[in-house]
Amino acid sequence: MIPAATSPAPAAGQILAIASGKGGVGKTWFAITLTQALARQGLRVVLVDADLGLANVDVQLGFQPARDLSAVIGGVVTAEEAAIAHPGGFDILAGRSGSGALAMLDAGSLAAVLATLPRLAARWDRVVVDLGAGLEAPQRRIAAAADTLLVVATEEPTSLTDAYAVLKLHGRDRPGGDARVVVNLAADSVAGARTHAALARAAATFLKREVPLAGVIRRDARVRDTIRHQAPLLTRHPGCNAARDVEAIARSLAAAP
Repeated sequence: MIPAATSPAPAAGQILAIASGKGGVGKTWFAITLTQALARQGLRVVLVDADLGLANVDVQLGFQPARDLSAVIGGVVTAEEAAIAHPGGFDILAGRSGSGALAMLDAGSLAAVLATLPRLAARWDRVVVDLGAGLEAPQRRIAAAADTLLVVATEEPTSLTDAYAVLKLHGRDRPGGDARVVVNLAADSVAGARTHAALARAAATFLKREVPLAGVIRRDARVRDTIRHQAPLLTRHPGCNAARDVEAIARSLAAAP
C-alpha cells in the first residue's frame, strides 16, 4: 500500500484528478473539455498536465508553453507564473512531453508536485489534474491528494479492467475517498449507464465500495474534429451531444462547495 498523501490545508478550491489506467479512452480530451465547461459555470479553473513524460494537453490545444510543470518542480518559476491563460476562458499549467516519465520522479520532485496542488487550489476555484495513464506510484499519490477522482472508462473490456484497478488502488491509498466514474464514447445514455453498472457491481462485490456515476458522454464525431483542429470542443462545437454531456458533469461538480 502506498502511504496516503496527507490532506492539504483547507483551500478555497477543489482538486479534481482525471485518471483512466488505460490510454486511448479520451482522458486528456475530457480533462480539457471539463476544464472549459467548469469555466463556463463562472469558476476560475486551471488545468494541470501532470503527465511529465507524455504530456499532450499542449498538443491537443496547439500551443507551445514557455514554462511548464517541470520548471515549477525545478524551482525556476512559481506555479502561478507558469500558468498561462487560454482563450477558452481557463488557465493551463502545462507538462512537457518527452521530459521523462512521471514514474521516474524522485521523492523530492513528487513532493513538489503534491505541494503545488493545494497552492493552486488557494488561487483557483477548481484545479483539474490530467494524470498520466497507468498505475505507477506517482499517479496514485497525486490521485490520493485530490478531493475527487474521476475515472474515465469506455465499454471496452480492457478499459473496464483498468478502471477497476484504478478504483481498487485508490481505495487502498485513500480509504473513503471520493471516486466517480465517467463513461466516455457511449452509444447513448442507456448504454453508458450499463457500462457504469457493470463496473459498479464489481466494485461493490469485490471492493465493498460504492462508485457513483459522474456522467455519460456520448460518442460524437465532432470530438475528433476538434482534436484535429486543436481547439476546445465547447469553442468549436458548443451545442453538440458530447459538449452537452460534459457540461452536465461540470454543473454537478461546480455545485460542490
